[in-house]
This record gives sequence, structure tokens and C-alpha cells, in this order.
Amino acid sequence: MGKQPAVYIMANKRNGTLSTGVTANLTARVWQHKEGIADGFTEQYDLRALVDAEQHKDMASAIEREKQIKEWKRRWKLALIEQHNPKWRDLYEDFI
Repeated sequence: MGKQPAVYIMANKRNGTLSTGVTANLTARVWQHKEGIADGFTEQYDLRALVDAEQHKDMASAIEREKQIKEWKRRWKLALIEQHNPKWRDLYEDFI
């Protein structure tokens, strides 16, 4: 995939703990989460599955979208994931 701004959601299991992030390089960032290199919340809660991702044309729009999603209620985030990824499949392979 290379470098392209993206907003992503990581999870530890279906309907489990979620974390929303933004990055300029989705494959590299998700790899860091999967390998446990990304310290903090995702490491603490073992968030290793990429369950949603949106690519953006520029970093400003990606950051704006990330802020929007982070303000959402949990049920809205779950609905977003269910809409794009109803089986909660790890999408990482789709982006490498």
C-alpha cells in the first residue's frame, strides 16, 4: 500500500476493546501494533486486529475523521465496523 493517510480501528476481539488511530503509512503502523512495538493503549489491551480502515487524500482530512470517530459513542463505532467488516476479519492482509 505504501504511504497514504488513513484512519484505522484496532481491536482485540469481536465487540472487544477498540482503538482509533491515524497514520501516513497504514501497513507499517499496523505491523507495529501486531509486533507489540507500539506502546501504550494498544499494547496494554493486546489490540492486534485491524478491523476498519479508511484511506484519505491528505493527512488533514484523515486527522479530522479520526477526531470525529473518537468522539462517537461506542455503539456507533461498532456499527461502522459491522457495516464494513461484519465478520470482524483482520484486514491487515488486504493492505500489504
